[in-house]
Amino acid sequence: MFDKILIANRGEIACRVIKTARRMGITTVAIYSDADRNALHVEMADEAIHIGPPPANQSYIVIDKVMDAIKASGAQAVHPGYGFLSENPKFAQALDAAGVAFVGPPVKAIEAMGDKITSKKIAQEAGVNTVPGYMGLIGDADEAVKIAGEIGYPVMIKASAGGGGKGMRIAWTDDEAREGFQSSKNEAASSFGDDRIFIEKFVTQPRHIEIQVLCDQHGNAVYLHERECSIQRRNQKVVEEAPSPFLDEATRRAMGEQAVRLAQAVGYTSAGTVEFIVDGERNFYFLEMNTRLQVEHPVTEMITGVDLVEQMIRVANGEKLPFRQEDLTINGWAIENRLYAEDPYRNFLPSIGRLTRYRPPAEGAMGAGTVRNDTGVFEGGEISMYYDPMIAKLCTWAPTRAQAIETMRTALDAFEVEGIGHNLPFLSAVMDHPKFVSGDMTTAFIAEEWPDGFDGVALDDTALRRVAAAAAAMNRVAEIRRARISGTLDNHERKVGTEWMVEAQGERFEVATAADRQGTTVTFATGDAMRVEGDWTPGDRLARMMVDGAPLVLKVDKITQGFRLRTRGADLKVHVRTPRQAELAALMPEKVPPDTSKMLLCPMPGLIVKIDVEEGQEVQEGQALCTVEAMKMENILRAERRGTVAKINASAGDSLAVDDVIMEFE
Repeated sequence: MFDKILIANRGEIACRVIKTARRMGITTVAIYSDADRNALHVEMADEAIHIGPPPANQSYIVIDKVMDAIKASGAQAVHPGYGFLSENPKFAQALDAAGVAFVGPPVKAIEAMGDKITSKKIAQEAGVNTVPGYMGLIGDADEAVKIAGEIGYPVMIKASAGGGGKGMRIAWTDDEAREGFQSSKNEAASSFGDDRIFIEKFVTQPRHIEIQVLCDQHGNAVYLHERECSIQRRNQKVVEEAPSPFLDEATRRAMGEQAVRLAQAVGYTSAGTVEFIVDGERNFYFLEMNTRLQVEHPVTEMITGVDLVEQMIRVANGEKLPFRQEDLTINGWAIENRLYAEDPYRNFLPSIGRLTRYRPPAEGAMGAGTVRNDTGVFEGGEISMYYDPMIAKLCTWAPTRAQAIETMRTALDAFEVEGIGHNLPFLSAVMDHPKFVSGDMTTAFIAEEWPDGFDGVALDDTALRRVAAAAAAMNRVAEIRRARISGTLDNHERKVGTEWMVEAQGERFEVATAADRQGTTVTFATGDAMRVEGDWTPGDRLARMMVDGAPLVLKVDKITQGFRLRTRGADLKVHVRTPRQAELAALMPEKVPPDTSKMLLCPMPGLIVKIDVEEGQEVQEGQALCTVEAMKMENILRAERRGTVAKINASAGDSLAVDDVIMEFE
């Protein structure tokens, strides 16, 4: 076995590889840029080597710099993680020439499957179902429009060397095909150094289901069942689960066998993933093969008990797979939620800054299930604009899908993140959505259910009353604390009242509290009562309560006369006042926010790629105004209504902060 492995990556995947290598007794070497000098993966590794400035194209994906680090460290093998150099055949060739083992597939397999055009041709020859499309190279936007018309809209415009949703656009019209071609080409060049584009038919009502394969160097190959990855936003996976709630055993076996057949056709070794699009009739079509470890690999590990990173290392060391296909059964259900530094209230635009609070739920047993959190950040660390916005991958396992979902709901409620915008509220909303709960979803789920963007969660009456009861009980604890403090100063103890008005989400609840040593009974004006128990004390940022015997987890912040409470995706200002205070508060005027309707504000920290309009120009609703690049993605900002550009305050190449004024309108 190898004595020392270098991880040619960063963030959570580098930390993930280090954990397994450490368990195997292998010394680990991290590489880092200036931006990652204090990163978690650097702290976890046994050794760390600096490789350059923050931009990935000046550090993490510069093959010569990584090779220098390998030589300096004396590492015998390299695990590339995913992204960066993980599917770069030149990197694999450089390792081979240097006599260093690549913890991944052979160069020829990377070349064959890494190019989506070539891979589709090989898949067809191997008898794997493929999506109709144009497999040749496309020269310009005019040719893209012509080909799209011949295939028939809608079409998917994709980067040949793409992955992770980058360099990918759906077009329904000629204009969208023209615009999408150029944006995909630009993103592909920026992210992969390869701007080749191809076009294929976009399958409507699709589900994204992928098969995990694992092959050794002795001709043995298995599939570790499937993962459902249909919950996507902008072609980027957000929620994954294993197994799929949609597949039957016959379809699962057919997809697995085709995936193994494709892997063997290219002499594949190591872990890889064959992705399929599946329609409503369970017809499945080959999409692409990722010749690396996938972001969502933990859910496969949780239902099979196989450590994929360990097997990749053992395969690279020449060992045989320790199991056969019939040994790989499905045990329980696993769900993964990707926690991103993206603000769901700003159309999921990237957010950067310092993590002033980062407290994941404890890993291990939680109720009927278990929790796993793969992360690469820590409290006090910085979320940089230079890399992918993923903060963590929160995973839960339980014997059944319903239990895995419920465990995930509780885990999300207990996950504390402050200092940046993040998608925790949105993930909670997905976990509670009837379509997700039923398993009835497609890759259009997010676009269909939140067509106008995400603006938060409104709790139903039952859930809101539970929160109101908890807030009343918590307020009683806080009032007792205040009474004791004031009693110390005034030499008398102020009595705490029992009658309160709780206001939340536009609703008002008259309640009476009656406390004992075990908890508080909260009685509503309607006569019904709720029993609240818990050990919350003032200052605690997380409250784990039991309301009528059912758990309720709340993130807590103090506000004047109440609390800011967050649970199940809802962000509530809950005021708890005496009846007289509530009467007076109703007379107070509300603060009106400033009018920014005639301004285009930068929605995220980023770089202006281009300005599409001029001062004095009349623009129409939906017209492109400018393009902002952030976290390796191009974002086109469009006019919300018809108007005239009065002033432009930025130009191409400018770096802007959130809410900087890009242009003003008459």
